[in-house]
Amino acid sequence: MNRKDFPNLQSRRDFFRQAACAAVGSLSIATTIRDLRFINTAVAQESLTDYKALVCIFLSGGNDSNNLIIPIGASEYPNYKAVRQNLALYEASMNPHPSNPLRNVLPITSMNPDGHSYGMHPDCSELHTLIAEKKAAVLFNVGPLLYPLTRAQYSNNSVAKPPQLFSHSDQVTHWQTSLPDRPPSSGWGGRVADLIHPQQYQLVGGTPTANSAKIALCTSVAGSNTFEVGDVFAQYHVSTTGAVALSSGVSGARLQAVKDILALGSVNLQRTAFADVSENAIAVGDLLNTSIAATAASTYWDPNPFPNTSLGNQLKMVARLIAARGPLSMKRQIFFTSVGGYDTHTSQTGSAAAPTDTSVGAHANLLNELSEAIHAFQRAMQKLGTENMVTSFTASDFGRTFKTNGQGSDHAWGSHHIVVGGAVNGNSYTTVGAFPALNVSGPDAVPSSSEGRWIPKIAVDQYSATLAKWFGVSTSNISTVFPNIGRFSTPDLGFML
Repeated sequence: MNRKDFPNLQSRRDFFRQAACAAVGSLSIATTIRDLRFINTAVAQESLTDYKALVCIFLSGGNDSNNLIIPIGASEYPNYKAVRQNLALYEASMNPHPSNPLRNVLPITSMNPDGHSYGMHPDCSELHTLIAEKKAAVLFNVGPLLYPLTRAQYSNNSVAKPPQLFSHSDQVTHWQTSLPDRPPSSGWGGRVADLIHPQQYQLVGGTPTANSAKIALCTSVAGSNTFEVGDVFAQYHVSTTGAVALSSGVSGARLQAVKDILALGSVNLQRTAFADVSENAIAVGDLLNTSIAATAASTYWDPNPFPNTSLGNQLKMVARLIAARGPLSMKRQIFFTSVGGYDTHTSQTGSAAAPTDTSVGAHANLLNELSEAIHAFQRAMQKLGTENMVTSFTASDFGRTFKTNGQGSDHAWGSHHIVVGGAVNGNSYTTVGAFPALNVSGPDAVPSSSEGRWIPKIAVDQYSATLAKWFGVSTSNISTVFPNIGRFSTPDLGFML
C-alpha cells in the first residue's frame, strides 16, 4: 500500500490513524477478533432462555458509608454523634434537626433483627422507599479480604491482608478484580462474560446466526474499567447518547479512508482483516443506535423521569439498552457505570447558606444523586417488565474513617453497600451481615489506626459471588470466577432469590 492508493491521505500512517478513529466508540477491534476466535473454539452449551442483567454503580473516590446508614436510638446514637462530631447526621429523638424535621435520618426496619436500630441519610428517601418495598437491601461492612480476618490476627500478622490498603488505585483494582493477592489481569465481570457469553451465540456449522448476540456481554457507559476485562472478551463502550456512529464521528478524508479500505480487494491479510473488523464495527454501532432510537422518547421513564445528572444519564442509557435487548439478541448483560466526587477529605458537610448543617453539603448531594438515579432506574425496569431480571449494586474504592478529620473523612476499608432489584430477597433481607461496633478501639477496628477503619466482615468475593450465581454462573464454576471463594464459609450470602 502506498500514497497512490489513497490520494486523500498524506501517508500510510495517517491512513491507519484516521481509519482507526472511525471505529472508536463502536465495537472494538479487539472485541471482534477475540469473539470470533472464541466462537470457533467454543463447545456446545445449553442455550439461555431468559434475560438477566447486572448493573455495577461504582462510587469513585471512596463513599463515606458511615453516613449512608447510621445507628439510632438511645443506646448507640450518642456514641455515633460524639465520635463523628461535625459529620454527625440528625436523629429525631436524640438530636433533631433544628429547623426541618425532613433533614433527620430515615428509620429503616431490618428483616433480620440484630439488636440495632438503623437510619438512612435523609437525601436517600428514594432508596428508603425501595427498601420499604423490599426491592433493596443494605450489605454491612464489605471490603477486599484474602481470608476472614479478626482484629487480633491483623495485629499479630497471622493472617494475610490485601496489599496497599487505603490506596485508591489498589483498592479499586481489588474491588473490580476480586483478586487482591495476584497481579490484575481480568475483572470478575469479565470472567463471568468469558463463561456465559458463548451461550448467547446461536451457531450453525460454527457460524453465528441472526439470533446471535450483537454486542459483547459487558457494556460500559463510563469508559474503560478493570471490572469488565475478560481473558477472552472485551468490554463494549457506549456514551450516554449511544454508540459513536461513523457518520457522526468521521467525515471528509477519514470517511473516505474507511470507504477505500472496505472497497479494496487484496490478498494482504492485515488490510483485509482491518477492513472486515472496521466494517463490522460500523454495522454494529449503527444497529445499536437504531435499536435504542425507539426508546429515546418512550414512556418507560414516566412518571419517574431520570434526573439530568451524570449517574442519571448513565443509568438512562443502560435502561435504553435493556429495552433494546430484543433487536440486539441479548440474554445476559453486565453494565458498568461510575460517578466521582466521593473522596471527601474536606467540605463534606455544610453549605454557604448553612455552614454547620451536617445534613447538607457535598456528600449529601452525591447520595441524593445516587438515590434519585437508582429509583428512576428501578421504576423504568418495572415499566419494561424486567424488574426481576435486573439487579443493580454499588461498589466503591473503600469506606472512610469513622472519626472526622475536622472537615471530612479519610481513607478507610470496610464499607456498606446497596443492592437493588426485584430479585433481591427483600422478604428475608433488608440488611445483610453484621454492623460494625462503632468504636475506634473496638473489635472491628484496624488496630494500627485510631481513626475508625473497619475490618470487613463480608468479603468482596462473597458479595460478588452471590450476584454472579444469580446471574447464571453455576456452583461448579464459581471458583473459576472467584478463585479465593473457598476461603470463606458462606460463598452465597442469600440476599438474591
